[in-house]
Amino acid sequence: MKKIENRAFVCFLLALLLAAGLGLFLVRYFTQGGRWASSAFNRHLYNSSGQLASGTVLDRDGDILSQIQDGKRTYYQDETVRKATLHAVGDLQGNIGAGALNAFAHKLTGYSLLNGAFGAGRGRELYLTLDARYNYEAYRALDGRAGTVAVYNYKTGEILCMVSTPSFDPLHVPEDLETNDRYQGAYLNRFLTASFTPGSVYKTVTLAAALETIPGLESRTWNCTGRIELGGDPIVCSGVHGEQRIGDAFANSCNVVFAELAVELGADTLKRYTEQAGLTSRYSVDGLPTARGSFSWEGMDEGRLGWAGVGQDQNLVNPCALMVYMGAVANGGKAAEPYLILKTKNALGVSSLPHVTRHTDTLVSAQTAEALAELLADNVAKAYGQKRFPNMDLCAKSGTAEVGEGKEPHAWFAGFLRNEDTPYAFVVLVENGGSGSTVAGTVAGRVLDTIVNGY
Repeated sequence: MKKIENRAFVCFLLALLLAAGLGLFLVRYFTQGGRWASSAFNRHLYNSSGQLASGTVLDRDGDILSQIQDGKRTYYQDETVRKATLHAVGDLQGNIGAGALNAFAHKLTGYSLLNGAFGAGRGRELYLTLDARYNYEAYRALDGRAGTVAVYNYKTGEILCMVSTPSFDPLHVPEDLETNDRYQGAYLNRFLTASFTPGSVYKTVTLAAALETIPGLESRTWNCTGRIELGGDPIVCSGVHGEQRIGDAFANSCNVVFAELAVELGADTLKRYTEQAGLTSRYSVDGLPTARGSFSWEGMDEGRLGWAGVGQDQNLVNPCALMVYMGAVANGGKAAEPYLILKTKNALGVSSLPHVTRHTDTLVSAQTAEALAELLADNVAKAYGQKRFPNMDLCAKSGTAEVGEGKEPHAWFAGFLRNEDTPYAFVVLVENGGSGSTVAGTVAGRVLDTIVNGY
């Protein structure tokens, strides 16, 4: 009798495990079925060369970026556009994981729970939020240099421009792609999946912390002689700025003033404001996770803390997170979360449901956002030159990030437009490009000019 009871108990446990496994399978089937069906092992959807043979990728205006012709996947007819949209669309070999052909294959195949996936040569039309013309202009403005350019609507979340370089022509892959330093990191989407030393663009966060926690900040003055020692470490400035108030120090991007502010604020305060700004967070762009920024605040002496406060030391920032932060400053403290998929259409021409805009948490208080916007606008007027950005109410901060001896610094330019009909935030990074204002600012001006004043 005892033996029968033990066997019954074992059978009961096995039945429970079977039911749990079946339940887990069903949950995965309903939530991950599309990705299973679009796996590269599915020979109904991939041709003999391993290329996804289903679905069409288009930009927001309906320009076809990639489609199936005669059983093969092809791309836009212009080579520069192909290179400019490569990291958004993806390559034929599937090495660019964040490209639509790989990341959104389940949407391109037209998979549904009732009908499964369409076979090769069919599928859905996938419209991206990007405008291929803006990508084209951004790619040309980068002029062969490694980096990234992105522009998005901080009210709706639509990414209008997303370029990462180096790039290559997916229809004519260079034979030395894997060995030539010119193509180093060509598979990487620098906007989404990389982080870089921010340099002076980070001073916007230091300034936000100072505005909220240091009484009478606007009435204080500082004297910059070109350098200062903090904890025995020299903090070197880009010039001798003399006596200045906080607005002038921000426009001058004065390392001396912002290093002193960082020490006065302390590591705990800077850490709190950095985290609140979302610079250590990870965003999800239609399921594509961005890289996290990283900041080392533990055990800092005054010298390291001073350098961290001006965006140096071990600080790393993801370009997407920085762009969203600028969008939050523009939008009163919160910004729309960015996305890339505008819509899909099935074979009958029926569109998917409209995208539901989601917003970030409060990245900066509304009052501080308003003050920062004015100071960022002053930067353009005092330091960068309003004439470089015609017909734009531009708010921006440049950054020139030192990345080691013998290397040119990274050039940054980030900010937003306050024009009602162009609610756009942007970020530009040119790796080892030199001056942020001169190099990255010129790239930004060229792209924004196309968006605001016409192609």
